[in-house]
Amino acid sequence: MDLLTASMSETRKAIADKKVSAVEVTKYFLARAEKLNPSLNAFIKLNPDCVKQAESIDLKIAKGENVGVLAGIPFGIKDLLCTKGIETTAASKMLTGFVPPYDATVVARLKNAGATIVGKLNLDEFAMGSSNESSFHGVCKNPWNPEYVPGGSSGGSASAQAARLVMGTIGTDTGGSIRQPSNFCGIVGIKPTYGRVSRYGIVAFASSLDQAGPMVSTVQDAALTLEVIAGQDELDGTTSSRPVEAFSKNLNSDMKGKKIGIVKEYHNSELVHPDIRRTYEQSLEVLKNLGAEFVEVSIPLTKYAVSMYYLISASEASSNLARYDGVKYGYRSDFKDLSGLPLDEFYAQTRAEGFGKEVKRRIILGTFCLSSGYFDAYYNKACQVRRLLRNQYDEAFAKCDAIISPVSTTGAFKIGTRVYDPLKMYLNDIFTTSTNLAGLPGLSVPFGINSEGLPIGIQLTGHHFKEQNILNVAYALEQNSPVKGKTPHVY
Repeated sequence: MDLLTASMSETRKAIADKKVSAVEVTKYFLARAEKLNPSLNAFIKLNPDCVKQAESIDLKIAKGENVGVLAGIPFGIKDLLCTKGIETTAASKMLTGFVPPYDATVVARLKNAGATIVGKLNLDEFAMGSSNESSFHGVCKNPWNPEYVPGGSSGGSASAQAARLVMGTIGTDTGGSIRQPSNFCGIVGIKPTYGRVSRYGIVAFASSLDQAGPMVSTVQDAALTLEVIAGQDELDGTTSSRPVEAFSKNLNSDMKGKKIGIVKEYHNSELVHPDIRRTYEQSLEVLKNLGAEFVEVSIPLTKYAVSMYYLISASEASSNLARYDGVKYGYRSDFKDLSGLPLDEFYAQTRAEGFGKEVKRRIILGTFCLSSGYFDAYYNKACQVRRLLRNQYDEAFAKCDAIISPVSTTGAFKIGTRVYDPLKMYLNDIFTTSTNLAGLPGLSVPFGINSEGLPIGIQLTGHHFKEQNILNVAYALEQNSPVKGKTPHVY
């Protein structure tokens, strides 16, 4: 079998039938990662112990023991998730040398399902960024063209998956950080409903927005991985007790009678590049031919989504990152003499050296928003409008099964072109941030190639805990995609 193109289900069956061993599969992808990562910088750290994990899977199969649905499937993990015995840095100097004594729940569930962990993937520092250029470990490259960014913050996950350095990856999404890089790199990425997947063991950026999810090659693989990692977790009180559906078994591409919402406020956005608009219109034509019905919905408060997102996320980041003080773990400035050193200077110097520019920018913004005299005007007001935004989405989903839109205003951009213009970088998130603010599930599926030869995705948004709806629409689009089967030429 061709491991470069095989699905997770096909590979899992081949391993179970002993046509190929878990060790062979893991060694194949580990060797591929070792060969190609120097040019892509997708992995921060490779895990040589993954071969031992694969050996244990083969041993269980030989003994006739039960193995999980992902037995022998190699995964890469965004370096924001704790991995027992493997350094976890959140791509920051501040966490250099931190080796967690436990696995994040998502990682633990992957392991319990038989997945092998090939290594930790690059990202924007503390998941703050949209291009993977703020990483302490260096810029990650887009495998379609290494002069371009892979997107962010889960850029390493998107790059590694598009280049098939692994069979599956995990990313996190606070304002689009799964969907935007999936869009830039031509893979499938799904951000689940807030509370569907445990946040335990994930280094916190903005706690009311963060969600982990699969970034994989196909909708089928996304559905299967989501089944594994989703579900209530006693270690995370924000997880939902709702039962996890059999997403992969329930995939259905029949679009007859399905109602697809088109957001009135998105339709005439002047910021959308012509390539993006053309691909979006093509996706509508495909769904129409498949029997879907279109319904116009209005969500007026989406025009404030980026403003709300950066006020709320920066405020929560300011609070979450206050724990990194150089005392308990992580980076500490090299002080010659601590005796008589004022505590505020100890904190200030450590944090000034340990955090990068983008992280410090957001800490400053968030601290200002939470300060006395400004809390009600900024953070509290943003939270109030956020509630109204959610109400508008509830009204919209009373009329439709899923909402379709572009993922971003442009395709991937060249490395270095936006890093010094934060506002321009932030505005690329106008289609993704409202999904996080309302706690909704969102997905990006590949559907086009732009004039620069780079992928374009389509975004689907569902109502709370209706991941199956958007997976089904994505499945229909995937089967009829003009770019189905196209991958970057990385060897």
